[in-house]
Amino acid sequence: MDLIKIAEEAFATGIQNPEFKAGDTISVSYKIKEGNKERIQIFRGVVIQIKGTGTTKTFTIRKMSGNIGVERIIPLSSPLIDKIEVNKRGRVRRARIFYLRELTGKKARIKERRF
Repeated sequence: MDLIKIAEEAFATGIQNPEFKAGDTISVSYKIKEGNKERIQIFRGVVIQIKGTGTTKTFTIRKMSGNIGVERIIPLSSPLIDKIEVNKRGRVRRARIFYLRELTGKKARIKERRF
């Protein structure tokens, strides 16, 4: 088990990401390669779930594009992530908010967490 942890630490990118939980609205700047060009696209949405530990940690973001819900699963230790920015902190009671998929309109809003 120790060898696995040593290998994970050796391949870690060392990029510090901000702390976020389910219900938070975040913007992920993601590098997209098209042919020989590379550009950065921002994907902004609500974090639905965070899964895994260490280098295998992933998170799912959901946003509405028109009337269609778009979800994206992104590995936290991906070298394609340029930066992660927390826009709003949401107040939810669950760690995985899959119920958000069925809600539309004003019901799909999440209350903001105040400090």
